[in-house]
Amino acid sequence: MKDVSTLALAQARQDQFGRRVAARLDTAAAELPRDITERLRAAREQALARRKAPALQPTRTVSAAGNGQAALRGPDRIRLWQRVALALPLVALVAGLVAIQVVQDDRRAREVAEVDADLLTDDLPPAAYADPGFVQFLKSSL
Repeated sequence: MKDVSTLALAQARQDQFGRRVAARLDTAAAELPRDITERLRAAREQALARRKAPALQPTRTVSAAGNGQAALRGPDRIRLWQRVALALPLVALVAGLVAIQVVQDDRRAREVAEVDADLLTDDLPPAAYADPGFVQFLKSSL
């Protein structure tokens, strides 16, 4: 009950404020030149014409929260194709990251296989590379 009375009071205050603003604008409009008043009249007619065709736009409702704030809501149902369209960039990103990971893993495996093949087909036995003297020899000869 308290929320309903608070909402009604807020609505009454908004209406009162709107009436005061409208009265102020009406008194100021009497002092405007004729060409400006004609442009304002034409703009009002266009706005009313647009207002009469709401069937093309999705309906929106204003709901009031308990704290006196209003929130604008769109249609409650989002269509399936809209959800798919929203999720599509995320799916593309994940697919791209997976593809990059697969390519990098394949490249690393080929590099390791190439080094292993070079070691096994070389004239030196693999144990020579573990010998500290041979490593020193390689460093000094370069």
